[in-house]
Formats: sequence, C-alpha cells, structure tokens
Amino acid sequence: MADVVSSEKRSEMMAGIRGKDTGIEIQMRRALHARGFRYRLHAKDLPGKPDIVLPKYNAVVMVNGCFWHGHDCNLFRLPATNREKWRRKLDRNRQRDSENLVRLNEAGWRVIEVWECAVRGVADVEWNDVAEAVDEWIHSDSGNATVRGT
Repeated sequence: MADVVSSEKRSEMMAGIRGKDTGIEIQMRRALHARGFRYRLHAKDLPGKPDIVLPKYNAVVMVNGCFWHGHDCNLFRLPATNREKWRRKLDRNRQRDSENLVRLNEAGWRVIEVWECAVRGVADVEWNDVAEAVDEWIHSDSGNATVRGT
C-alpha cells in the first residue's frame, strides 16, 4: 500500500515528533507536581535517561508512546511502507527499553511505565485516575508496574 503523503513530507512529519517533553509527559509531570512530588527530568546519569525520576522514592516514571516503543495495543500500527525498516527499528527500541529496565532495577530503581494508550484522548477525570495510580505506586513498596489502556 502506497503512503498517502510524499516521502519528503513523511520524513518532515516524523522529524517533528518529539523525543521528550511530549504532551503526555508534560501532563504526567503536572499531575505529579500537583500532588506534591518533586522530581528530576531526563536524568542523563541513569540508563535510558528516564522521563521522570523521583530520587526520594527510588522511583522512575517512563511515559512511553505506543508507536515508538512498539506497544501491543490498539494505537500501534506498523507503517505500510518500509515495513522491514520499521520492524527493525521498533525491535531495537523494545530491546533497548528492556535493557534499560534491567539496568535501572540493578541500580536499585523501581520503574513504572505509563503508556500513551492509558491516557490518550481521556477526560481530565480519567487522567486523575492514572495520576492516582502512579501516586499510589510511588508511595508503595511495589516493584515495577505498568499503566496501560485497553
């Protein structure tokens, strides 16, 4: 199936997608800040440069986009063009995510992954539910956790 836009336009569109400070990440930071949490952003000294680092709780919040991290959900679709290239790229991303998770755990960090599908297009009240779940996890002694949509 041919792409509906030119390869130049597609390249421009993909280059415009942010790797950090995404809308979902900013919303998660605001929700945590409103709950009194203080954190570091994109800590370069930690594996994978986690999105949100809460040193007081030895906790890390990773806010993952479903496409770029190859999430198994209704938001993920492998592009119709250059399928093999995309498959390799997304497989590398998944592998890197797994390695970073192991390295963070070995360093004593707990990790919660908040997936785009859990919050994309949800109302403020549902965002509050996601933020509440993350808040409860941070205050718990639980190990790694995941917040995902349907």
